[in-house]
Amino acid sequence: MFATLALGVRSTDTLFKSFSFSIWIFAAVSLAMFYPGLITEVGGFETSRLIVPLIQLIMFGMGTQLSLSDFAGVLKRPRGVLIGMACQFTIMPLVGISLALSFGFPAEIAAGVVLIGSCPGGVASNVMAFIAEADLALSITLTAAATMVSPFVTPLLMQLLAGQFVPIDAVGMMLSILNMIILPIVLGLAFNHFLHGKARWLDDIMPVVSMVGIAVIIAVITAAGRDSLVSIGLLLVGAAILHNAAGYLLGYWGGRLFGMDEQECRTIALEVGMQNGGMASGLAAEMGKIATVGLAPAVFGPWMNISGSTLANWWRRKALSEEEGEAATAATGSSEEELQAFSDSK
Repeated sequence: MFATLALGVRSTDTLFKSFSFSIWIFAAVSLAMFYPGLITEVGGFETSRLIVPLIQLIMFGMGTQLSLSDFAGVLKRPRGVLIGMACQFTIMPLVGISLALSFGFPAEIAAGVVLIGSCPGGVASNVMAFIAEADLALSITLTAAATMVSPFVTPLLMQLLAGQFVPIDAVGMMLSILNMIILPIVLGLAFNHFLHGKARWLDDIMPVVSMVGIAVIIAVITAAGRDSLVSIGLLLVGAAILHNAAGYLLGYWGGRLFGMDEQECRTIALEVGMQNGGMASGLAAEMGKIATVGLAPAVFGPWMNISGSTLANWWRRKALSEEEGEAATAATGSSEEELQAFSDSK
């Protein structure tokens, strides 16, 4: 049902077209919940071993969409980047630990909630910033900068906040992020720098590869943690909604507090509210706790795409409406001036 619905909305030219990827995720989750045995192991091969290579492939694709100028943007507008990163790495980890303690989750699942909050923004936030008529350049720069400091910040936050739930090997986590996230992005950057325009097929295929990879990762995690999801799934969904909403709200007003303009505030809201779920899933797999620590990323990820698409489209319609209003006002003003000039000439 979800698969046919995704195909149906994809062929339309309506607001629902932007939700087709999220519907595919629901299809993957449904398959994993009903037939976990078909997914956790295929022909004696444990599919959880695919998670890290798939994330590396996705991060390579992200790197091919970046350039050195995106990192140079940090020097051009350091204030916006620093405010965005400060909001990202304070609001979401603190909201995550607050929700983990308030909901009384089992220790390893609570650690997963903190983990998703401690990760940087993902590339999906750049897409949402574009849709929302936000500051796309700032969004890309923020994602790049936050990702590059994540090997040091994320393990530190996990050790400080999640260490009470599970043992955290901060050095091991840092090395995992370098191998799983930073190295593929650097290779993607090099590919883009030296082979830009020479492999157009890669630009066409990487978005599809990324979407399929994310769907496979979420299906594998869901199948592995099916029993836990059956018992606490609704609580995790509630935590995902609250965590995500807090990111948008506090990120937006955090920008307002520092005197940023509307476009910049929208950008920071999306960057803060949308984390790199793939990175969180990969770290859970590296910890050997994909069925527990990995559950929060599997639940939070689809919801972030749904809420982000909805918010971005609402902001877009609002921006277009305001532009039309300004154009109408300008036209009215011009007409009045012309009428007054005509009257004066008489």
